[in-house]
Amino acid sequence: MATLPAAERPRARAAGPRRHDSAGPLAYALLAAVVLASVFPLYWTFVVASHSDNSVLGGSTPSLVPGGHLLENIGRVFDTVDFWKALGNSFTVAGTTAVSNVLLSSLAGYAFAKLRFPGRNALLVVVITTVMVPTQLGIIPLYLLVTDMGLYGKLSALIVPALVSAIGVFWMRQAMEENVPDELIEAARMDGAGQLRTFWYVAWPGVRSVAAVLGMFTFMFAWNDYFWPLIALPPENGTVQIALNQLAAGYYTDYTLMLAGVVVSVVPVLVLFAVLARRIVSGVMAGAVKG
Repeated sequence: MATLPAAERPRARAAGPRRHDSAGPLAYALLAAVVLASVFPLYWTFVVASHSDNSVLGGSTPSLVPGGHLLENIGRVFDTVDFWKALGNSFTVAGTTAVSNVLLSSLAGYAFAKLRFPGRNALLVVVITTVMVPTQLGIIPLYLLVTDMGLYGKLSALIVPALVSAIGVFWMRQAMEENVPDELIEAARMDGAGQLRTFWYVAWPGVRSVAAVLGMFTFMFAWNDYFWPLIALPPENGTVQIALNQLAAGYYTDYTLMLAGVVVSVVPVLVLFAVLARRIVSGVMAGAVKG
């Protein structure tokens, strides 16, 4: 059998994935600048909170080195306002809304993604449309509703309206569509599994990382919310953000006192992120490797 000349033979190509060039010095310099710009405000807050008020306002050049008054200023925070109660209220509200959003949004997302029922697409459009309504437009109706239900001044006035969100439902619906194959759902149904059993043992393991991201974002939003708690709760039963506002109120603003309160309020969010960091990163990158 005649063989083709070497010049006419097709060139062999490597079957493995193509290697990409590593990032250059400019990319690393840009990333370092972004990290420094992101971390510096938090570091500056810690620095100011660790100094005395006289050293912060009296010095001509602000110091970039932490001082030795952090614990003293934190103690003054708890002596000035009932910060323990504010922390407890924020933990209750943020924790409850985060758990309920993860659970209810996952169930709703599973229904929209894997169940077939009349009006499914129209109902999903209605849910997504509610995201376009500005929050400020719903404050007065929400206030009237909370008052009629007898929830004004109670933590339930913050929890009940935030038990589930349209963003969370849409997010989990997309996660179910991308990460849970229909074949697994059909196999579970053929084996006689009910809807809740199929959700918990088949669908849920595929979206846990995405649900962790949703829970983290929901917790942060509830923890940092200021507008609605200011309206729905009295100052003596407020959340962390209301307590921080009380620290900043008055004719004279003690910046070291206020920023010491900010340091205390940031710690729970950082701890939660550290605990969920692995799942959060994997959830954010869930669709990055799909091609």
